[in-house]
Amino acid sequence: MTHATSTAIAAPSGFAELPYLMGLMTGDEKHGPAATSTLDALWVLYDRVLRVSPATATHPGRDRFLLSKGHGPMAYYAVLAAKGFFPADWLPGFGGYDSPLGHHPDRRLVPGAEIGSGSLGHGLPLGVGTALGLRAQGRTEPAVWVLIGDAELDEGSNHEALAYAGATGLDRLHTLVIDNSSATHGRPGGIAARFEAAGWSVATVDGRNHEALYEAFSAPHPGRPHAVVARVEPKDA
Repeated sequence: MTHATSTAIAAPSGFAELPYLMGLMTGDEKHGPAATSTLDALWVLYDRVLRVSPATATHPGRDRFLLSKGHGPMAYYAVLAAKGFFPADWLPGFGGYDSPLGHHPDRRLVPGAEIGSGSLGHGLPLGVGTALGLRAQGRTEPAVWVLIGDAELDEGSNHEALAYAGATGLDRLHTLVIDNSSATHGRPGGIAARFEAAGWSVATVDGRNHEALYEAFSAPHPGRPHAVVARVEPKDA
């Protein structure tokens, strides 16, 4: 498999340049709103929170990031390219037959990807299993982060995962919920109430405000898993 292009593309390293990287990915089935809704939160995580880099992507002590909302991976790919996990000149081939950058990420092909994803409802159960595995190994430092969409909370697998995590005090588990009002089934009190009822620590913030996101991501939550609900513009806005 080759990923060569006629001209090497330098990856910008700042948030302001991410739209340029996303613009390199063309073609059908881009799921644009699914991608752009995650861009700010992903950047803050990778730029200021996650203890992982291209040099430590396989280190046992790294933080783990699991993209459950994998059906719109353009922002994820742009951030990974900006952080040096793979060359930016892979991006124009997005979705191509011989490209490692599929419409759903493949952990075997995308450097830095922890899981293959795209089917809704899988990421949080995998995150619970990852946190349990690290606990069993006595690894208390690595954090596990899972990014899900609000519509994924319609899935029973996620209901079971968040209930189990709260009951067992998986305090190295973090869930980032991108709320663009696409869920079918609501809950009295909103998304935060669902996590609070299961024993989680929860913060609800503006999903475009980087300082608010960072504060929520880094909030202490001893003995409990932590959820951050990042509200962005509605999907059809």
